[in-house]
Amino acid sequence: MSRSTPEYNINIQTNNILSKMDEGEVAYGCQFNSPSSEQIELLGIAGFDFVIFDGEHGSFTLGDLEDQSRVAQMSGLTVIGMVPDVEAPTIHSFLERGILGIHGPNITTPEDAQKLASACRYAPNGRRSLSFSRATNFGFGPPRPEYMAYANTQILVIALLEHVDALDNLDAILSVEGIDLYSIGPKDLAQSMGIPGQMNHPRVKEFEAKVSESVHNAGKTMAPEVISAQRASQLFLDAAVTFVNSHKSPII
Repeated sequence: MSRSTPEYNINIQTNNILSKMDEGEVAYGCQFNSPSSEQIELLGIAGFDFVIFDGEHGSFTLGDLEDQSRVAQMSGLTVIGMVPDVEAPTIHSFLERGILGIHGPNITTPEDAQKLASACRYAPNGRRSLSFSRATNFGFGPPRPEYMAYANTQILVIALLEHVDALDNLDAILSVEGIDLYSIGPKDLAQSMGIPGQMNHPRVKEFEAKVSESVHNAGKTMAPEVISAQRASQLFLDAAVTFVNSHKSPII
């Protein structure tokens, strides 16, 4: 007697940011440097679209990333991961946690851009490895070819330009297929220009203008045009200051 294939209650993720982009709307998010399940849930209640987990500067372990991704997805939020480098094993370890977007740092050459793009998607669009992690519902999702093709459409790839040398290679960087959005890191950019800490320096602003113009001329998009994110620490601090100031009263 043959055994029938069981049907599972599988929830295939949709990327909120890409959905908003398709609708011509801005997606709103919050960036975390450390785990905070309660704050993530509250962001879902507040109607946010995504969260960013800073795996480059923050304190996230891979275990943290997986657990916090669960919380975010149960709260209706898409997760973007800031990776410390664009090597394939690093990006793979983030994506396998169920993350739907990669923010790749220090893209200075077309080779950097190609590494980033290739690591984020399955063949034929890239070289992402397939495994039985929570990204694939532990292997209990739809047929592999169907899942892989759909997953490729839901991954958001953001290239961060944060070194002055990127300007010399900009046309070649923009020619790499598979990068969805471009962003600028003014803090490290200023350091690379020999003007550390001067993020508003005219040279930094000139770099930003040139990059933005080239991105638009190539028919592509700058990240701040479609996503708006605030740091979790800033949101909490602003709310705390507002609370204290609004409740100050003289003691009678």
